[in-house]
Amino acid sequence: MLHATAPHTAVPRGERPVSDPTPVIDDLREESEELDRLVAGLGPEQWARRTPAPGWTVAHQIAHLAWTDHSALLAVTDADGFRELVEGALAAPQSFVDDGAEEYARSAPDALLARWREGRAALERALRSAPPGARFPWYGPPMSAASMATARLMETWAHGLDVADALGAVRPPTDRLRHVVRLGVRTRDFAYGAHGLTPPADPFRVELVAPSGELWTHGPEDAPQRVTGPALDFCLLVTQRAHRADLALTADGPDADRWLDIAQAFAGPPGAGRTPKGGAA
Repeated sequence: MLHATAPHTAVPRGERPVSDPTPVIDDLREESEELDRLVAGLGPEQWARRTPAPGWTVAHQIAHLAWTDHSALLAVTDADGFRELVEGALAAPQSFVDDGAEEYARSAPDALLARWREGRAALERALRSAPPGARFPWYGPPMSAASMATARLMETWAHGLDVADALGAVRPPTDRLRHVVRLGVRTRDFAYGAHGLTPPADPFRVELVAPSGELWTHGPEDAPQRVTGPALDFCLLVTQRAHRADLALTADGPDADRWLDIAQAFAGPPGAGRTPKGGAA
């Protein structure tokens, strides 16, 4: 239902409540501000540069973030308004995400940038003031404030990579990726379901090296199937920003190996993903 090259919001299964969403909201703010600094001084020609997402310019990438922030704000503060958005999505399931980005991208760069800033600031305030334990409607299952912020961070990081690629810039990875990793692990079963496959009954062990060098682990230590490698590579995989063949991820066990072929931390049907740097897969 969602644009395959524009990860929207993850649909976690079996979500565990997070008592304090403040850390991920803080990291979302930092991730957004870093991307903001990258685009703030761009001229019109740079806003019009094509990104790796087919048909999307730098303006489309920021417009999509602004549009989705607005959708999330409605979900948190205006259930009726969000319900109207869902009805629009159901009426045009293949195009509503692209249509939203296209609408916002028609604005002049200064207006678009201001809209993104205002929208994400309003969403931040709403998430910080959300009652503990509150859950909000979404295009998939209802989401907590922490899950909403995590999904927004995942999108901001992934679309920021597309913007950086278009501009020939480099965005060094940070340990804010721990949130993307957590989302990618928790959406394992969703990824299987999105491909019409039955998820494995047993959890996997995931061991990833953070940009800081710390080891991030998920799942039972004695799990027979596991995934290991750099956290950055795992995040590139689950957001479909790189092909598995170009990443230093290792899978032990047939189910874990299959997961690396289908992993996605965003809602909607599986995307085509990126082709290997060496050519077609």
